This record gives sequence, structure tokens and C-alpha cells, in this order.
Amino acid sequence: MTDALALTRALTAVDTVGHDETAALDTVAPLLEEAGFRTEVFEHEPGRGTLVAEWETGHEVPPLCLSGHVDTVPLGGAPWQRDPFAGEIDGDRLYGRGVSDMKAGVAAIVTAAVTVARSRPRRSGLRLVLTAAEETGSQGARFVAGRWGSATRSGPLIITEPTANAALLGHKGALWLQARAAGVTAHGSMPHLGHNAVVTLARAVSRLAEHRFDVEPHPVMGSPTLNVGTFSGGLNTNSVPDRAIATVDVRTVAGQDHARLLAALSGIAGDGVEVTPLVDLPPVWTDPDDEWAASASAVVREVTGASAEVATATYFTDASVLTPALGGVPTLICGPGQPEQAHVTDEWCSLTRLAESVEILTRLCGGWCGI
Repeated sequence: MTDALALTRALTAVDTVGHDETAALDTVAPLLEEAGFRTEVFEHEPGRGTLVAEWETGHEVPPLCLSGHVDTVPLGGAPWQRDPFAGEIDGDRLYGRGVSDMKAGVAAIVTAAVTVARSRPRRSGLRLVLTAAEETGSQGARFVAGRWGSATRSGPLIITEPTANAALLGHKGALWLQARAAGVTAHGSMPHLGHNAVVTLARAVSRLAEHRFDVEPHPVMGSPTLNVGTFSGGLNTNSVPDRAIATVDVRTVAGQDHARLLAALSGIAGDGVEVTPLVDLPPVWTDPDDEWAASASAVVREVTGASAEVATATYFTDASVLTPALGGVPTLICGPGQPEQAHVTDEWCSLTRLAESVEILTRLCGGWCGI
């Protein structure tokens, strides 16, 4: 029997801060293969693999898809009180980089899938997509989705990002932009002979920061947001800067079109400023009245005792890529990690939530497969 705690600790022991996802996937692939899954790893860069595992997917009803990422963010500058790769346990908490975001969620997927695979499905099978490079823009998911054709059939999608096992029916989109201004350099004592790129860009990002989106708030997601994240320009104090760059983080809601939004923000930035996308991941939204979404949310409530509140995430997930690639399937985001623990020093995950997640996923997989 697969042990979700032991598997989380084994995944945590592999440093996947922007590399070596394939090594982490080597931990789970043999367990899935032994349970009858066909597995294949797709590397978009050497060592940076995404695992696709399929079990009994030839049924008339398309397979339930479950997904999580194995890459993690850097440790940060602050010292850790716990070894970030040891998987230390203290009471109900398991510590380590990525335990909440989201190696516990991946371990829960594999544990539930192996448990269900011990039975023969009457209705459908399962597809697991365990990805690389989600944290930097879902490159692993994009690489795999680019290999799927229109013949790829799928049932609903479950993403086990950290929600403390709350059932979320979508998330905001992410449109990260780079704004660049070019100028003409000159001596700092004769600025009239140059053109100041920093001043041009500063005025542009001030206009962007003050922009008010012309859309109604989404009933669950709320309103879109815009944040100017970085700004740099110039090389020395006594020269007119001929180059300046800023980055902007826009979070969108269901119904917004990113191409139209990019054109509008480029117009606001104005002449002399080039605006280009760095990350372009659309929002994800599932109608709470969807039959599967409603039944899946009910299972979550039965296991956790949570309320029936409809909610979404502010952060993005690989669902931005996988949901449209799989035909716009109903999507549930529900995982054992603590959302407020994502990316923090001395990150931890609740062992109680991990056990709950395995129970939720086992029920959802078994119900879809007719077991």
C-alpha cells in the first residue's frame, strides 16, 4: 500500500528548485507502473520532466484527469529553522520546501490513484499529469499539452494545489507584462541633449497603476488587479538613461480576453513604450451548478465538514493550460497544502489535511471509474 506521508517526504528530499523534476518523478513512476499505469516522461529541458500516466483509458467515458507540479520556488534569503529537504515532522506538521506547494498534493494524487487501480473500472480510467516548471509559467504543462491532438479525450480535471482541502472552482488568470522604454543617452549635465527612458517609463507605469478595468466584478472572483512589480533603468547617476524596463502583474477574471487587454494596456502605456507578455495564462471557472462539480464539492464537504461556499483562487495553476487543452472540462482545485504556506520560510503541511486529501481523491477517482 502506498503511504502518502512517506511519498511526500521522498519527493521533498529531491531538490526541485527550478531543476531536476525528472529525478522527483522517478520516485513515483515505479509505484504507478506497478499498479498498472502506462507512464511516459516528457522533458522540455534536460532533467525537467512532466510525467503522464494512464490507467484503463480506453473506455467510452473519458478518463478523470488529476494534476500537480513537482517544481518548487527558491528557499529565500531568510535562514530556515528546519532542513528544507528532510521532511521533518513535528506534531501534525510536515516541514520542507514544497510540502504545501505542492508535493503533498502530488503524493495524495499518486496514493489515491494506486489505491483505485487495485480494482477494475466499470466506467472509465484515470490520467495523471505531474508537471515541471509550473512556478515559472507552466512550461511543463504547455509542453505536454502541445503534444495532445484534438483526439485527446478527458473527463473533469482535479488540480491539488494548496487549498487546505477547500473545493475551489477556478482561479484568476495571470498576464505578466514587460514594459520597455528606449531613450537617447547624454551627459547628466546636459539632459536636453538626450531622451530620458526612465522618465518615459515612469510616466507610463504610473498611468498603468492608476488604470481602472472596465469590467463588472465577477460574482466569485471579484475584480481584476494590476501591480507594477519591478522597475529598473540607467547605468550611472551622471548620464541620461537610454533604457528602462518594468514588469507588471495583471490578474484577470473569467470573461476577460487577454489579447484585447494587452492591446488596451499598450495604448495606456503610450508611445515610446513597448509592452510584451511574459506569462499569459487565462482564468479558469467552472459553473457551480455543473453536475460533476457539485457532486465533487459535496464529497469534499463530507470528508472535511467544510461549508458549501463557492470560492476560487487568486493564484494561477496549470489548469490555465490543461483545462482548455482538454476541451474546457469542469475543473476542481483542491489540495492538502496550506495556501498561506506557499513560498514561505519553514513551509509546512498538515498531516491531517494530507490524509483528508487522499480520502477525497480516492472517493472522486473511484466514483468516476465506477468502482
